[in-house]
Amino acid sequence: MYRGLYITAIIPARDEEHAISEVVRGLGGTVDADGLSVFDRIVVCDNGSTDRTADIAAAAGATVVHEPRAGYGRACLRAVEDAGACDVLVFVDGDRSLYPAQALRLLDAISKGDDLAIGSRTQGNIESGALTLPQIFGNRLAVVLIALVWGYRYSDLGPFRAIRMEAYRTLHMQDPTYGWTVEMQVKALRCGLRVSECPVDSRVRLGYSKISGTLRGVVGAGVGILGMIFRQWMRDRRDRRATRVISP
Repeated sequence: MYRGLYITAIIPARDEEHAISEVVRGLGGTVDADGLSVFDRIVVCDNGSTDRTADIAAAAGATVVHEPRAGYGRACLRAVEDAGACDVLVFVDGDRSLYPAQALRLLDAISKGDDLAIGSRTQGNIESGALTLPQIFGNRLAVVLIALVWGYRYSDLGPFRAIRMEAYRTLHMQDPTYGWTVEMQVKALRCGLRVSECPVDSRVRLGYSKISGTLRGVVGAGVGILGMIFRQWMRDRRDRRATRVISP
């Protein structure tokens, strides 16, 4: 436990056999000031891998669950189903692009009262080549649109994040693919959650990216993210109209 909180790490992974062991072991080796392990459970969702991701993750000490249907959101949803009773969920990618020990920054924010803590790569040190041009442009466009609609300026749609389980349940997460991260951040604002950002460092991932490494992935991610922002905006408009109709 960390400061009285039971912590579960969630790692969605597809064909990450070169990186997954380092990520799992890094999380398992993350300790607090007293030298005690921070994570009580580490859950890897193997998202239809064709390599040895699942076997390597299990050997490294993770609980492995399977979601054969491709989709980042589907993998996260499936992993949360197996998270069990916990106080905080920490989401991190399985490609070794982030530093597991920096989860402490997110957990500190949660322990001080925040509901959602986003690891902002743009506020940290970015290794050359860690973020591709489409990622940089897409992030900037998305956070500008969120600021225009909801008045809160995020600096990143970072995959490294911590959220209280009770807060997670209020969001009713649904997106099965690329819109997962922005869905969580937008719904957090719509639901009035206490949100913060913490600087985290990023490095070049190990292995091949299924998103930024292909034109199909880049387009799919862009459509998913912008589509999610649009749908949440339309939902807000419908809610406001309904409120005006009901009000005397």
